[in-house]
Amino acid sequence: MTTLLNRSQVRRVDELAISRYGICGLVLMENAGRNAAAIIEEEFGPRGSTMIVCGRGNNGGDGFVIARHLHNAGWNVGLLICGDVEGLSPDALINFQIVKAMQLDVTVAIEPAEQQEVCRSIHTDEIVIDALLGTGFEGTVRDETAELIRVINGVAKRAVIAVDVPSGLDCDTGRPGGESIRADLTITFVAQKTGFDSPGAGAYLGKIKVADIGAPRELIAEVLRGTV
Repeated sequence: MTTLLNRSQVRRVDELAISRYGICGLVLMENAGRNAAAIIEEEFGPRGSTMIVCGRGNNGGDGFVIARHLHNAGWNVGLLICGDVEGLSPDALINFQIVKAMQLDVTVAIEPAEQQEVCRSIHTDEIVIDALLGTGFEGTVRDETAELIRVINGVAKRAVIAVDVPSGLDCDTGRPGGESIRADLTITFVAQKTGFDSPGAGAYLGKIKVADIGAPRELIAEVLRGTV
């Protein structure tokens, strides 16, 4: 039977992994990104070319970790950061500083028009990795992000991989908030999300793979039972 977690349960797993077990957020992010990169290499490697589109939250931070590990595996990696880096979450900022120190190809685009221009330049042999919006998204996608999603969906590319959940898809309901990335592969963390079972969600998720973040399996079982 497939394990399914909702948004609040996912947050609880992270919170207790940090507070009870002392696994810092950076370690969880590193595990998530490293294991996601291994799945990407397994599914689309060896080596390749990718554009990783990152938001400013922890989903973007996962994207930075993925970038490092794919680069080390011989991939040609480009990064697009959508927004001012001063707004990055603390763990994402640390991983951004690492990719900068590695001198990876990073574009920081604050204006929506520039973000769209970068995505329109994606090559047909490139894989787009969507690390824009994570499980925290709910409601309706903002207009500028919705347009960026439309550009990514419409441009010719090798494939689209969503990190944790396709941007714009509500992980609890499985419904898009106006616009959603249509992924060929979704690499989700800890467990599949409740919305993934919803009718119509498959059109946005594509193939689903689960990546471990290092949270103890006993903790995940407790959260599922609702005892913590």
